[in-house]
Amino acid sequence: MDNFKEIQGKMAHDPHYIFSYSNNKLKRQVWVHGPVIVGAGPSGLAAAACLKEKGVPSVVIERSNCIASLWQLKTYDRLRLHLPKKFCELPLMPFPKDYPTYPDKQQFVEYLEAYAKRFQIEPVFGQSVESAKYDESVGMWRVKSVGLKGEEMEYVCQWLVVATGENAEAVVPDIKGMVDFDGEVKHTSEYKSGSEYKGKKVLIVGCGNSGMEVCLDLCNHNAKPSLVVRDAVHVLPRDMLGNSTFGLSMWLLKWLPMRLVDRFLLVVSWLILGNTARFGLDRPKVGPLELKNLSGKTPVLDVGALAKIKSGDIKIFPSVQRIEHHNVHFVNGKIENFDAMILATGYKSNVPHWLKEKEMFSEKDGYPRRSFPNGWKGKHGLYAVGFTKRGLLGASMDAKRIAEDIGKYWKVEANYLNSTSKSYTFQP
Repeated sequence: MDNFKEIQGKMAHDPHYIFSYSNNKLKRQVWVHGPVIVGAGPSGLAAAACLKEKGVPSVVIERSNCIASLWQLKTYDRLRLHLPKKFCELPLMPFPKDYPTYPDKQQFVEYLEAYAKRFQIEPVFGQSVESAKYDESVGMWRVKSVGLKGEEMEYVCQWLVVATGENAEAVVPDIKGMVDFDGEVKHTSEYKSGSEYKGKKVLIVGCGNSGMEVCLDLCNHNAKPSLVVRDAVHVLPRDMLGNSTFGLSMWLLKWLPMRLVDRFLLVVSWLILGNTARFGLDRPKVGPLELKNLSGKTPVLDVGALAKIKSGDIKIFPSVQRIEHHNVHFVNGKIENFDAMILATGYKSNVPHWLKEKEMFSEKDGYPRRSFPNGWKGKHGLYAVGFTKRGLLGASMDAKRIAEDIGKYWKVEANYLNSTSKSYTFQP
């Protein structure tokens, strides 16, 4: 075997590598002492930090070239945290005291980079996971990934933490005629600033927090935005009675039932914002907190878009029926001409595409089948973090649970892995 000395040298340099040799091709495997965490977003970082605190090392693999790639590469410039920083900090490290209540995009990224540095989290970037499957014959997970140049890698581990999150892939709706639209079509993951749309008529499809903020940003850059509102939506002021709406809600829930808190929020919102239905924003019959709890649908926290809707700077339209070149036909019979479209239609989980497991995760939506707070743990050392539909607060709770659970068995398992990883098999 011509490459035997080369393989021996690599083994001596890092005893955690396992090599097999077949058809004159060297295949690389990594035996991981500890969990493999798929995803280097806030959820993955939180899990790695909590595990490290328990003395458990981990390997974080990430398909992009940076941590928090959604925040760094796929968000618009004006983005800020929608919730106060105390509800968005990761475990074991608060935000800097001089940060504002609602940190902006750059501040949040800097916080995450400082977090990774503090806990010495060094993800393996450029690794796109193609499959992860539990191998019952050896009692291990086999996580196969492909690098930027097509190189293959297999990670073998006792525990697998799925941290790719709820926002892994952009959702693009199937609108009749959209492929024939003569203007530019972008998802919000590609949108940066309204500066390039000055003077243009822009249709934003989707009225969640992103859709509302993009409309406001376009107004501030002298564009002419219109917003498609397909369903009823709760719009709440970001702050009420001198406190953040979210923080006030959490405090009230300690003393009052959810439906009563919902009534309070709606009454105060009506006093501050008025009747939103007058402007084309009908409210759901279910209250904002109850709706969030049942479906995961987040209420819109207004930061100025509603005032632009009231003034007519942002126009409201119902669902799109079809598109013909620059003309958009709406279900109410109206036809309007637009220069560009921005799809604020959200994201989805991509777990079903690569995780070869059907018991813990639903194949339909890529979420754990068991609802919060019971969806963080599966069988055979499989875990999930960041799928609670409760933002960073829920992800932090999951990360702590996972670290506590794995930490119980770490010493016994670590001793076992240390003994078995000394064995190497070569197949000439």
